[in-house]
Amino acid sequence: MRQFILAAALSFGACMAQGFEVEDRRVFGTGTSVEIAVLSTTDTEIFAPLIEAFLVRRPELRLRYVVASSQEVYRAIRDEGAQFDLVISSAMDLQMKLANDGFAAAYASDAVAGLPGWARWRDRLFGFALEPVVLLASRRAMEGLTMPRSRRDLIDLLRANPGRFDGRIATYDPHVSGAGYLFATQDARQTDAFWRLAEVMGRLNARLYCCSGDMIDDLESGKLALAYNVVGSYAMTRLPDAPDIEVIEPEDFTVALLRTAFIPVGAEQAALGGALLDFMLGPTGRALIDGVADLPPLDQTALPPHLRPIRLDPGLLVYLDRIKRQNFLGEWDAAMTQP
Repeated sequence: MRQFILAAALSFGACMAQGFEVEDRRVFGTGTSVEIAVLSTTDTEIFAPLIEAFLVRRPELRLRYVVASSQEVYRAIRDEGAQFDLVISSAMDLQMKLANDGFAAAYASDAVAGLPGWARWRDRLFGFALEPVVLLASRRAMEGLTMPRSRRDLIDLLRANPGRFDGRIATYDPHVSGAGYLFATQDARQTDAFWRLAEVMGRLNARLYCCSGDMIDDLESGKLALAYNVVGSYAMTRLPDAPDIEVIEPEDFTVALLRTAFIPVGAEQAALGGALLDFMLGPTGRALIDGVADLPPLDQTALPPHLRPIRLDPGLLVYLDRIKRQNFLGEWDAAMTQP
């Protein structure tokens, strides 16, 4: 027991020595053989069942799970050379940038070979869960009104009821959230209605958030009536305890992100990082992702027509160009400061 406590303390100290901002950290398992280090944007509580199931098969191992924002994950790998064996993020564009710039090691296995083409990039970046990006509505706040089913419906609803929604609609702040920036740019690529919606939200003093969980908290408390572009899994996890919240997949189109993973170049336990990735993509891992962790697994059959997965390809890098990012955020700020 003393050996395990000492090892955990050393792991904690190593993590603290790194400069990137950590939101949570936990050591799983009591194995003394070797430690796997995972850096992730996925909340510990959501991923814990999958980790515990993996360690049942590998009881000799211990796993250090570190949670950070998508921007901090990117910075940890690119700028600090932080040592991890698997990197998981919902910000597909930042993951693609890291892989394209040579920070992801090549990896091959039967599990990754079975992924659809749009869910993998070469042999370096792999999708493991497909998640719709949804609109959340408070049924109490919407009493007497028709739930919006498309962006056009949402625009019309907000314009017709400014008093009800002033200061009570939320979305990600793309300045601070990598996933939020990805969702906003993908919306803008899909439809011009995105900028009309942004201007309407700006006139109604929309609140901007870093995280889906915070938006859901304020929906539950009654501070918010609507939350736009929320990661679906976080909402589904909370639904049993939040009967007031309705999850809406816009019928005009619903962007679906891929949670992705890669093994960093120079990972100390690259083979074990690959073993964990294979477990995530295998039958047991997929079942846990779907049924326990509330992260929908990849569906390789026909997708609903309104669901539009973001492909893993270099097109994700377009809005990471410094000038394009600056211009996009400038337009966003102008929309959010409507008189």
